[in-house]
Amino acid sequence: MDATTVLADVNGHLAAVGYGLAAIGPAIGVGIVVGKTIEGVARQPELAGRLQVLMWIGIAFTEALAFVGIAVGFIPFP
Repeated sequence: MDATTVLADVNGHLAAVGYGLAAIGPAIGVGIVVGKTIEGVARQPELAGRLQVLMWIGIAFTEALAFVGIAVGFIPFP
């Protein structure tokens, strides 16, 4: 086993750990968005439809962070 193989193996594991850490932020964000939507519907039930649409938009923007996190794992470093 040469140094190049060891380095490639370590970089692969670091990418997996990095994506795991990058997924924590969007998970917390989605939880907050859904929780606040439920709270808003409890306070104003007549706005449930509008709040649900805004919730899905917020989830989409939050999940975009997860896609950025997974893409960074595929970027080759010199």
